[in-house]
Amino acid sequence: MAEVKEKEPLFSKKNKRLITDPLNDNNPVTIQVLGICSALAVTVQLDNAIVMSIAVMAVLVIGNVVVSLLRSFIPPRIRIIVQLVIVASLVIIVDIVLKAFVYDVSKQLSVFVGLIITNCIIMGRLEAFAMGNKPWASALDGVGNGLGYGFVLIVVAICKELFGSGSLTIPGFDKFQFIAEGSGYLHNGLMLLPPSSLVLVAVYIWIQKTRNKKLIEEH
Repeated sequence: MAEVKEKEPLFSKKNKRLITDPLNDNNPVTIQVLGICSALAVTVQLDNAIVMSIAVMAVLVIGNVVVSLLRSFIPPRIRIIVQLVIVASLVIIVDIVLKAFVYDVSKQLSVFVGLIITNCIIMGRLEAFAMGNKPWASALDGVGNGLGYGFVLIVVAICKELFGSGSLTIPGFDKFQFIAEGSGYLHNGLMLLPPSSLVLVAVYIWIQKTRNKKLIEEH
C-alpha cells in the first residue's frame, strides 16, 4: 500500500524563511541592491514611502501568484512579455485605487507609480521564484520581499522628513510636527534631496552588515 505523503504546513520553517530572509539576510534593497530608484525618489515624505511600499507589495504578491498559477502554460520564449503584461495590468489597477482613495499622495508619487512596472524587485521575483514555485510559496515570497523593500523605504523616509522638515506625514492623519518653529533647530535641506537617500541607504547597509554575522562571513 502506497504511503500517503504528508502535506507541508502552510507556515513551515521553510515557508517562514520566505518572509523573514528578505527582511535582513537577503533584503532586496540593501543586499540585492534592487529598487534603489524608489528609495531616491519617493522618500521625501513618510506617507509617500508607505503608500509606495503597499503598492509594490500588492503588485508583487498578486503578480507572483498569477505567474505561479500560469507558469505551466507560459511559453518560455515569451515569458518576460507575459510577466510585463501581468505587472502592467496590476499597476494600472493600483494606480486607479490610489487616485480613488489617496488622491493627494497619488499626485505626489506621479509617474513613480507607473514605474513599478519596471521595478527590478518585481521582475526578479517573478522570473527567479514564481516561475518555479507553487502559488502559496510565491505569495509568501512576495510578502517577504515587499516587507523588506518597504521597511528600508520607511526608515529612509522617517530620517529624511524628520531631519529635513521636522515633521512626519502619515496617510489619513494630520502632519505631526516634532520640531517646532523657533526651537533653534535649522531644518537640513540636504536631507530632502536625492543624494541624502544614497547616504542613508549606505549607512543602513553598514549597520546591517556589522550586526549580522552571516553577512560578515559571506563578505
